[in-house]
Amino acid sequence: MDYNQTKHGTGRLAGKVVVVVGGTSGLGLSAVRAALRESAKVVAVGRNREKLGLVEAEMGHGGAIHEGDAMLPGTVESAIELAKTRFGGFDALYHVAGGSGRRQGDGPLHELTDEGWRYTMELNLQSAFFSSRAATREFWTAKRPGSVVLCGSVLGFSPSPRFFSTHGYAAAKAAIIGLVKASAAYYASYGIRFNVLAPALVATPMSERAQGNVEILEFIRTKQPLDGGRIGQPEDLDGAVVWLLGEESRFVTGQVVTVDGGWTVSEGQLPEVSPV
Repeated sequence: MDYNQTKHGTGRLAGKVVVVVGGTSGLGLSAVRAALRESAKVVAVGRNREKLGLVEAEMGHGGAIHEGDAMLPGTVESAIELAKTRFGGFDALYHVAGGSGRRQGDGPLHELTDEGWRYTMELNLQSAFFSSRAATREFWTAKRPGSVVLCGSVLGFSPSPRFFSTHGYAAAKAAIIGLVKASAAYYASYGIRFNVLAPALVATPMSERAQGNVEILEFIRTKQPLDGGRIGQPEDLDGAVVWLLGEESRFVTGQVVTVDGGWTVSEGQLPEVSPV
């Protein structure tokens, strides 16, 4: 794709420099592409060198990559410094890095292991904290406004006990909402905005288990009834991402923007289970 229009400043993010943490696949990669289309300069952060190379080749002169683990302090600070060095500033951060801890032991509370809890919290909540703190410190020190967007999940406030019972993940995503609301309240008068983007089930590498489960797909047909009752696609979130990162949402902070195909307003019909 040709992102040369970024030179001409014709998009909704013209003049903005954006850091996307977790920008090499799924929701993050889609957001990187959307920001570039809207004339932003973008730094994509990821820990997979091969994926980063592919993203770098696609971005061309409109973007840069930074290799690092979002679960470690210092990664996002370095990415912000790269944004300032390469593109002359830093205006907004979108944190997408995270994922399931099911294989490490996340699950229903009575089955949730210590390792599952620790890993899930580090992957989802700790990484979001590191990103938020790095961005806030930069905006605060520079005495300038900025936008921080964290990727949450409907599971943080609208659980699904039959098919998505990873309670550590739900707790981490709920905590992200608390972090965002408290931060939004504290920094609003300084022009630093914080918001959460909360998707339902989206087709990403993280959701491969659900995508291949016939029962879950049938459940989603009524739980996410918009557009025929389908799993979301990463591109479904791009409009909201661009809006939250840019000036169009300059009077919006502390909000949870839910992009869920109707999940939170739909009951969702479970397949009948035959009595034993």
